[in-house]
Amino acid sequence: MTYIIVSLQCKGNLCVNSNIRKIDGGSGPVRFRLMMSDGLHTMSSFMLSTQLNYLAEQNEVAPNCVCLVKRSVTNVLKDGRPVVIILDMEVVKPADQVGGKIGDPTPYVEGEQAPQKLCPLPCCSLIETFILRWTVRARVTNKSAIRTWSNSRGDGKLFSMEIVDESGEIRVTGFNQEVDKFYSLIEQGKVYYISKGSLKIANKQFTSLKNDYEMTLNGDSSIIPCDDSQDVPMVQCDFVFIADLEARDKDAIVDVIGVCKSVEDVTRITTKNSREVSKRNIQLMDMSGKTIQVTMWGKEAETFDGTGQPILAIKGARLSDFGGRSLSTLYSSTLMINPDMPEAYKLRGWYDKEGHALDGQSMTEMRGGGGSGPTNWKTLADVKNEHLGHGDKADYFTCVGTIVYMRKENCLYQACSSKDCNKKVVDQQNGMYRCEKCDKEFPDFKYRLMLSANIADFSDNQWVTCFQDSAETLLGQKADYIGQLKDSNEAAFDEIFQHANFNTFVFRNRVKLETYNDESRIKVTVVEAKPVDHKEYSKRLIMNIRKTAAQ
Repeated sequence: MTYIIVSLQCKGNLCVNSNIRKIDGGSGPVRFRLMMSDGLHTMSSFMLSTQLNYLAEQNEVAPNCVCLVKRSVTNVLKDGRPVVIILDMEVVKPADQVGGKIGDPTPYVEGEQAPQKLCPLPCCSLIETFILRWTVRARVTNKSAIRTWSNSRGDGKLFSMEIVDESGEIRVTGFNQEVDKFYSLIEQGKVYYISKGSLKIANKQFTSLKNDYEMTLNGDSSIIPCDDSQDVPMVQCDFVFIADLEARDKDAIVDVIGVCKSVEDVTRITTKNSREVSKRNIQLMDMSGKTIQVTMWGKEAETFDGTGQPILAIKGARLSDFGGRSLSTLYSSTLMINPDMPEAYKLRGWYDKEGHALDGQSMTEMRGGGGSGPTNWKTLADVKNEHLGHGDKADYFTCVGTIVYMRKENCLYQACSSKDCNKKVVDQQNGMYRCEKCDKEFPDFKYRLMLSANIADFSDNQWVTCFQDSAETLLGQKADYIGQLKDSNEAAFDEIFQHANFNTFVFRNRVKLETYNDESRIKVTVVEAKPVDHKEYSKRLIMNIRKTAAQ
């Protein structure tokens, strides 16, 4: 087997050998055929496209010059011979500066045996494309989960990985049988010899790597672990400051690193194709003093641990303009927690010394999108003084509040028992309950809460509306149980409300000015209520004290 060890970021350098042949095109234009060498082997299967004829006619392309082949297409003749049509080429070193033939190349013969060796020049992707006799030694920096699909053409599966060597990085994809053959063998962070894959133009929709090509594994491909890995680099990142993301285009793929300043709980959402997926939002802060919301998906969202405010590096996150600026991880993104790299150590030192005292200016707006943006801490007085909710869109804010009073009257209603319907039902007085939305009658119903409560902090108080989940959190009981007590034990029902008074929660709220019967008033709806994490709350208070003292 012939091995040509190539670099991943192949520049396409080839030497023009002694043969430059002019071919008469008859009634068509003249063509020039070249014999070229990569330092080990020669091939006479290269031809200039007609727009490059001037290179030969003006003697810019001459025997022993070194050329950079930028763009080409490979055609196969009827007899099976490949011909590479060079579409764009630059002479990087004229023949008089080379000093003769490079190496001792021999004509390439399909199937010949040769020892593994390193090319004296970076080999050309053109040769790799149809010879498939090359090997790369590279480190796996990212390995995806196995993905499956099913469509009219059948079922299938795939996985992808990203590999890096001293010259660059490339994306590698395996399908079906190659998944079974290689997936369990490959470990992220390990180094391997990879040979006999197919190369094609990279689909930039699925990769953020700076390589015009990507690799596909096939039945002839080989992946062998490599023990000699000390000089193979780790993952390569081109980090962008969070403050600089504002100037980047929407949907740009970027590398970022920052301190995980806050973490939201995992939620489950249903996608447009009815698939459930896990989601988690975090706030990332760097030395620019800016923060940005990052949304994680899938397994990364479920397993991420933000305890201790770790350093998080993300390679290949997508930039969105939703809510100002925000980031989202992709199937191809690489997440590294407390990575062993200089940028991480520098960031850790800065944050522990001074960054922890900063609230940070968020690049993600505090409004819209169901309140899933960053935590917008406000006192109740701030909400009124800053006129939150008076704009075209609702505003969202978070506060720590204590329950002062809750209205028991009309806090429950009988709702449709259908799974996805919460419409109030009408008692038919015959043991059946009618839902106008479903246009059906049911033999039972379910209780739903719609609770009005007054909450207060040190600055002011506010009436808020709590629906099922948040109301159950405040009352400490499920709606069905509360409904049963209301019908059977009024004293126990009243006691639930008494016990709920003067408890303190963290409230995430939606606020909007609404008009009803020509009367405008602010309506505050609790999106989420949860018990106070006194450790985290104390940290935030200490940060505010330090910030105020510094001013």
